[in-house]
Amino acid sequence: MAQRKPRIGIALGAGSSRGWAHIGVLQTLVAAGIVPEVVAGTSIGALVGAVYADDDLAGLDRWVRALTLRKVWGYFDLTLSGGLLKGDRLFGDLRGEFLSKRIEDLRRPFSAVATDLVNGREIWLREGSVADAVRASIAMPGLFTPFARGNQLLVDGALVNPVPVSFARAMEADFVIAVDLSSSLVGRFVQEGEGRRNKIPNMAEVITGSLNIMSVRITRSRMAGEPADAVIQPRLGEIGLLEYHRGAEAIAEGCAAAELAIPQIRRLLQDWT
Repeated sequence: MAQRKPRIGIALGAGSSRGWAHIGVLQTLVAAGIVPEVVAGTSIGALVGAVYADDDLAGLDRWVRALTLRKVWGYFDLTLSGGLLKGDRLFGDLRGEFLSKRIEDLRRPFSAVATDLVNGREIWLREGSVADAVRASIAMPGLFTPFARGNQLLVDGALVNPVPVSFARAMEADFVIAVDLSSSLVGRFVQEGEGRRNKIPNMAEVITGSLNIMSVRITRSRMAGEPADAVIQPRLGEIGLLEYHRGAEAIAEGCAAAELAIPQIRRLLQDWT
């Protein structure tokens, strides 16, 4: 009796601008014949995952590489209601370019993770507008305003499940590859030089460093209890939280990390029963 091939799922983690590395990871895996059939994403992972699920990763790659600092700032529609940015400019563009479909109509199964701001529950978005699901999942508290869905206020899924391995398994993936973008973030401030150890960091550095610590701790806790079959960890500590214009660097790092992981993933897939 022929052995059934495992259904490969991928869990794309949160990481703000560092999430462009997911593009490189997916491109490299597919080129190697390791093609995820099920996609679960949190935050920026939900954005890249949705585009991959509709087979338009090449288009997103071009869009990201064309981003300049000026273009990024042009998407920042400031508000003081619930966050710094409304997100209307950015998601108006993304909806027209990549996110116009319903989740049910994508070429591959896809789902996004968000957090209910009222009760802290993890929300799995498995149907309806792709743009709305991504907008909810990516709503980083303090940066983007929460997304209203019915009587819910949804914010960034990274608060509860930064790398949604459990969700990929719930979508009936047999073999889950996790992409963790947080592995090289803690300690960035002190690593920049011994002379900085006694210097008080500025407010932005304190906030960024605190968010990095929170992300790493939650990720490690969730992945310890819900381990993936394989983990890819791009080294992205030198890319800042909002440096979306550095997409080419992040994509290259994603490619490099995936290349390193491919031999192990192939061995694990061969041993799968």
